[in-house]
Amino acid sequence: MDKISFSVALFSYLAASLGYFVYLVYRRPLVSSLSGGAVALGLISHTVSIGLHSAITGHGPYTTSYEIAMFLAWFIVVIYFLTEWKYKIKDLGSFVIPLVFLVMLVSVFLSKDAGLVPESEVRFWLTMHRTLSIIGYAAFSIAFAAGIMYLIQEHQVKSKKLGIMYFRMPSLEVLDDLNFKVITIGFPLFTLGFMTGSIWNTKMDQAFFSWDLAKTMPMVIVWLIYGLVFFGRMTTGLRGKKAAQFAILGFVAVIGTFFLHI
Repeated sequence: MDKISFSVALFSYLAASLGYFVYLVYRRPLVSSLSGGAVALGLISHTVSIGLHSAITGHGPYTTSYEIAMFLAWFIVVIYFLTEWKYKIKDLGSFVIPLVFLVMLVSVFLSKDAGLVPESEVRFWLTMHRTLSIIGYAAFSIAFAAGIMYLIQEHQVKSKKLGIMYFRMPSLEVLDDLNFKVITIGFPLFTLGFMTGSIWNTKMDQAFFSWDLAKTMPMVIVWLIYGLVFFGRMTTGLRGKKAAQFAILGFVAVIGTFFLHI
């Protein structure tokens, strides 16, 4: 049943990705509605798959590489739905849902072998660390999509070649606001994930902060990039094209960090 629900979710996200692309190009409202329905079906099946898998393993989706990828994809969809509800940007699905599909697809090839699952207090800090970090990553994925859309719009405005994409995407102001809002959510959560990870280290009798070049330092780079956008907006008014570029750069770093950790 776990495999069936996973397959339904995977193919639902694939169908939605194709549908949103068609909607972006041809602007058919029915296609948008069907794509949204496919994402909803995918999310339901995705939730069932995670629930069944957790029931079988006896722990949450935060231990194996497969579980973490599944959990990340789930949170991206949840935040996407909340964002679409708030901003009514249906074109966002054309950039976010393909990413969800790719994460799900990659998870198929990741390890499902669980190591030793810590008990009680140690498990709590592990759960907090990975859950908060994953929610932060998911929020950054929305900023990544908004950043790409911003650069597309900005290029059309600057070149004075207003193609069909210009008239089918939100204004630069809306995309810039969305970019900052999701980073405002993701950055503090990612920071808390970083901090709880350090506490988890101490509970495992390890150093509070590790200078591991392969795992810790990439996370520091991610924190610095998004911290620049977060604090830069409030202190120097960092926004627009530069903020979009940093959001994209930050997510590239997120991808690298994710694969180094799994």
